[in-house]
Amino acid sequence: MAREDINILSEEEINEKLKEISGWEYKDNKISKEFKFREFLDVLAFLVKMAPFFEKNDHHPDMHIYYSKVLFELTRWDADGKVTDMDFITAVEIERVFKDFEGMK
Repeated sequence: MAREDINILSEEEINEKLKEISGWEYKDNKISKEFKFREFLDVLAFLVKMAPFFEKNDHHPDMHIYYSKVLFELTRWDADGKVTDMDFITAVEIERVFKDFEGMK
């Protein structure tokens, strides 16, 4: 059952918001993007850096690790598997931390 305090987005709203974050796509009721790193340990370091944000916001994306790549898939399970504002807030934070992380290498 969907929580009342979560704003579920229409497909039109999702497509508009996708214009603001490069490389993300909407498919199967999720927004997703793959991020590439130099090596496996960089992927793990990035995920450790992101973990406090995920915990604080009680929003834990599906993450698929492929050696030096990680695919994030965002949807709200407590909103019946729909895309919400929180998915985009999370995507923007992933982008911000990735940009900072890449600059630290």
